[in-house]
Amino acid sequence: MASNKKYWKSEAELNPNDSIVETLRQNEFVEELPVDGFLGDKENLSASNTNRRDFLKYMGFSTAAASLAACEGPVRKSIPYVVQPDVIVPGVANYYATTIADGFDFASILIKTREGRPIKVENNTDAQIGGTANARVQASVLSLYDSTRLQGPKNREGGDVEWQALDAAVSSKLGNMTGSGKQVALLTQTYASPSTTRLINEFKEKYGNVVHVTYDAISEEAALSAFADKYGIRAMADYDFGKADLIVSFGADFLADWQGGGYDNGYAKGRVPKNGKMSRHVQFEANMSLTGANADTRVPLTPMQQKVALAKLYAKLNGSKVGGQLPDYAEKAIGDIASQIAKNRSGAVVVTGLGDKDAQAVVLAINEMLGSKAMDTSAPRLTRQGSTKALATLMADMNAGRVGVLLMDGVNPMFTLPNAEAFKAGLEKVDLSVAFTTNWTETAEQVTYAAASNHYLESWGDAEIKKGYYSLMQPTIRELFDTRQFQTSLLKWMGSDQSYYEYIKDTWNTSVLGGGSWNKALQDGAFCIDDRMPGEEVIDPIAVVVGQTDKETDTESAGAAESTMASLATAIRNLSNANSGPGDMELVLYSKVGMGDGQQAGNPWLQEFPDPITRVTWDNYVTVSKADAERLGLSNWHVANGGMNGSYVKLTVNGVSLDNVPVIVQPGQANGSLGLSFGYGRKVGMKSEMQTGVNAYALYQDFGAVQSATIEKTGGEHEFACVQLHKTLMGRGDIIKETTLEIFNTKDHAVWNPIPVVSLDHQEVPATSVDLWESFDRSIGHHFNLSIDLNACTGCGACVIACHAENNVPVVGKREVRVSRDMHWLRIDRYYSSEDTFAADVEAKEHAE
Repeated sequence: MASNKKYWKSEAELNPNDSIVETLRQNEFVEELPVDGFLGDKENLSASNTNRRDFLKYMGFSTAAASLAACEGPVRKSIPYVVQPDVIVPGVANYYATTIADGFDFASILIKTREGRPIKVENNTDAQIGGTANARVQASVLSLYDSTRLQGPKNREGGDVEWQALDAAVSSKLGNMTGSGKQVALLTQTYASPSTTRLINEFKEKYGNVVHVTYDAISEEAALSAFADKYGIRAMADYDFGKADLIVSFGADFLADWQGGGYDNGYAKGRVPKNGKMSRHVQFEANMSLTGANADTRVPLTPMQQKVALAKLYAKLNGSKVGGQLPDYAEKAIGDIASQIAKNRSGAVVVTGLGDKDAQAVVLAINEMLGSKAMDTSAPRLTRQGSTKALATLMADMNAGRVGVLLMDGVNPMFTLPNAEAFKAGLEKVDLSVAFTTNWTETAEQVTYAAASNHYLESWGDAEIKKGYYSLMQPTIRELFDTRQFQTSLLKWMGSDQSYYEYIKDTWNTSVLGGGSWNKALQDGAFCIDDRMPGEEVIDPIAVVVGQTDKETDTESAGAAESTMASLATAIRNLSNANSGPGDMELVLYSKVGMGDGQQAGNPWLQEFPDPITRVTWDNYVTVSKADAERLGLSNWHVANGGMNGSYVKLTVNGVSLDNVPVIVQPGQANGSLGLSFGYGRKVGMKSEMQTGVNAYALYQDFGAVQSATIEKTGGEHEFACVQLHKTLMGRGDIIKETTLEIFNTKDHAVWNPIPVVSLDHQEVPATSVDLWESFDRSIGHHFNLSIDLNACTGCGACVIACHAENNVPVVGKREVRVSRDMHWLRIDRYYSSEDTFAADVEAKEHAE
């Protein structure tokens, strides 16, 4: 490591003359707390009052809301249990295994409850698949107690409706659809649920002209289509990064939300040095991502350059040649990767997050060619099933007046569709429309009825996250309000008296468990086909097979192989000839670690969650490289109170513009590219404090995550609530430890992790040997011991939200975060390293030996 290497948290720290940075180094709070205004004045103190309602409104909402649900006045009486339930011991927690499957996040989890109230999400370590909870899953328990939740069905005007009236209207309309020539359409999230799949099929059989369209707000159409073409099932290849010695990623943020996430456990296993070895990770990407920040080698490239790089890697591995231009440092990186793969072909894996079918097909071909141990195509992931073609067909039918009834669940197309106005026009031509939703949304205000839906912690359900790996969802609390889940309503509208619990149990006993125990599966929360009784046949009600199902002849197989090779050659040619389009820049739309697709935009824990990379809260923004920012006259700067400000820009994609988008100058952003996250900009049904950011879905044209965009600086300055420069290093750069695997293996730990020393009697001694206070007996009593393996830690921030839940930490709002008053008990700092200047840093990276 170079002796002149610098570590910094904000670009401002690279300027030795920045007075703001120096002030922050000396003061934890630049702006003093305004306590004298009320604590110093007895009259003001006695006259001041803040009622509970105002206090909770200030805080957003917290887990205390469970006991305050539907309660506006103060508690008059405290009524004890007359007969204490056997399963509840006050102060002792109970845990229930369940599953979150909201169409974007899928995970097998445990829910901690106290006195019957869910208060905390834990990982279900018994689940072989999907047993990890990210920041959004951790925060989802708070959404149960959201005071803005729908407490019963409503009509288009927002008036209350009885369930009996809604059921009568839907049942009557469904009964009159036969022979009408119109469709009954179901527009839903991805369920990945064997029971829901069976139920919808039975619904289709009963009413005949029924079409079911699955819609993912953030589409994985390219990956699904490429996998279906090659393997005959609409799914996504699964990967175990713990089995990989070399990981090469082209724009796949697999430590965040790529393909539903959940890859961090396997990745962490390979990153912890064992027997002198650890996996190597190379990341090609435009935005600085969580995955890129963890890579050994990160190569900044625009999405179009990534396509060329992927084609060149395939060519080197295949012994062929392709065209296309890349920077010298990228060409060198591709050559190095090819050389490393040649030493251990099956130990390498290549993945991509590019929303391009050609890129997805080439990656599948590379891994098959290598015989990669990390890729699993026999049991693929089923957590994305959306079809953009089917959605386009449905919208055309709606606008043509061919849809009589539209039933929606888990989707908000009026917010997430880039062509939402076309959907609205079609919706107006539908005779009856119902949207199942937990909150009042942009779609709810346009439909005939908004059906108040259960929170997942109040629901029964199941999921097949990965083919052959099942999980169960069970309620951990009774419905807080007059709500009902979509599946229960389908049963009712089919004239069935069966509960959805009974329906799920019947499905599992007939087509999942294969003789296994229902009670054990419910207790464990998960079940694997490997646990079936010997000889039991596997029945998969989810898998959608594409193409022939009969055994093909040798001639047909040979023809298919030739066709595949021809398609692959075309894909390689298309990738090598990729161009960025007519716009000035390549815009990369992505899901933010804390916000995802925006379903929980009203959750204050997630709004105040610092982004793992930019460390910004309460906002989304366009990220731009330092070089592009200087060219466009864009900047960030810190002001006297420690807050960070930034420029505004106008973003335009194919004639659609977003005005006043704030700018973050992001180290590591590929020149010529921009980044903007989904999930923000919600207005309808949101508290005023939560109405923040811009709606990136407006630019998500044709469901392409990469768009050709023009950018124009506009007037004004944006005030960010960014914690990146809060609590600076204050000159203590030596607290950051980093080393190479070679040094780790060959040198004593004192070299790469020296123990700090202090002066005692004019001699330097280990700090651990000195105590400022009089010693006491430490052999008894409580002990606190926490250590983090920073090689295994990805910096995802799930622990930050988990700490919020565990300790009921309050949120303080954007203004208070801006002046360093955030209340997070855990802080995961993001450091950058460089030479003395940006230019020298780029020079060093591009000409590294």
